Amino acid sequence: MPVGLIALALGGFGIGLTEFVIMGLLPQVAADFHVTEATAGWLISGYALAVVVGALGLTAAVTRFERKPVLAVLMVLFIAGNLVSALAPDYGLMMAGRIIAALAHGAFFGIGAVVAASMVAPNKKAGAIAIMFTGLTAANVLGVPFGTMLGQAAGWRATFWAITVIGVLALAGILALVPKTGSGETGTGSATGGLRGELRAFRSGQVWLSILVTVLGYGGMFGAFTYIAFTLTEVTGFSATTVPWLLILFGVGLFIGNTLGGKAADKNVDRTLLVVLAVLVAVLVAFALTAGNQPMTIATMVLLGGFGFATVPGLQMRVMKYASSAPTLASGANIAAFNVGNALGAWLGGVTITAGLGYTSPIWAGAGITLLGLVVMAFAAAAAKKHDAGRPADVDSSDAEAETELQAA
Repeated sequence: MPVGLIALALGGFGIGLTEFVIMGLLPQVAADFHVTEATAGWLISGYALAVVVGALGLTAAVTRFERKPVLAVLMVLFIAGNLVSALAPDYGLMMAGRIIAALAHGAFFGIGAVVAASMVAPNKKAGAIAIMFTGLTAANVLGVPFGTMLGQAAGWRATFWAITVIGVLALAGILALVPKTGSGETGTGSATGGLRGELRAFRSGQVWLSILVTVLGYGGMFGAFTYIAFTLTEVTGFSATTVPWLLILFGVGLFIGNTLGGKAADKNVDRTLLVVLAVLVAVLVAFALTAGNQPMTIATMVLLGGFGFATVPGLQMRVMKYASSAPTLASGANIAAFNVGNALGAWLGGVTITAGLGYTSPIWAGAGITLLGLVVMAFAAAAAKKHDAGRPADVDSSDAEAETELQAA
């Protein structure tokens, strides 16, 4: 395994911790700032929407620059955002800190995925991307539960101080371990012609279908997870001090799903995504029906994490595959799509709670969103299969993809 992948995973760990730890601390943050649960939830939705801006805007702005220093600068931005969050005296500045950190998130993972894929052989690209995203899963297995416990014991601000320190360590790792790579005009992206070439990837119907599947498929899981602390305490009957340990189980599922999902996607991306999304819908329905049962809730949380995150390497790889020789901006766009899904799921969950439908309603909403994602994925897979069946056998797919896939959907 290239040592640079470890550095990317370390950066992913810090960013994943910032994104997810707020969920376990949401009740304390809401009480401290004297805001409602739904308003506190905007610290999650607002973060997700800012990731979209960073994933698209910042990635587009830096396509001409060498990727390693860009990743380092993005990590500096991430550190600054968490400092603001740790010091925030009110809800407004807390939101500002979340937005600053989120701007780095999307561009980091979008560019990092391309760098990770460039370090390995073609048949191991999804696995390399999965290793980078292992940072996110490790953040959930270790960082989020212990970050939540730290926040409960020493105040939620202590958690954001700890994240700031992790960001500094991640920055050092990137500077020391990530090799120099190309940009949109050199190295890996030499054929793209900079930003104009990167934008050309969006002429592919399959790129857009893949992005839509990301929004719906991942958004459904995230919508169920956003208000998980309230579900566990108000519906299942667990104490607040038990929540961090339950989040460890969810994180274990994420880790396993990410690893196995990456390996499966390297064999067959579309088949993997179809199976995983179908099972994810079933898991969400089971969770909603059995949320009042503690043993069943424990089991479904592990499965939710596993099948929810098993989609990530495949979804990212699929977009990069159909973007062909111009993957950087498309990769960033898909990171944006993950977070559009996050915002959609969190918003819809907040709407259902505000409407008085109870703390299992976000889970039902998540199941519905994921089902739509499965339908879109089935259409995309069928269109791609039909197109591939009509391609002449002597056409080299690596050369033809950039042009012929434009008509795949």
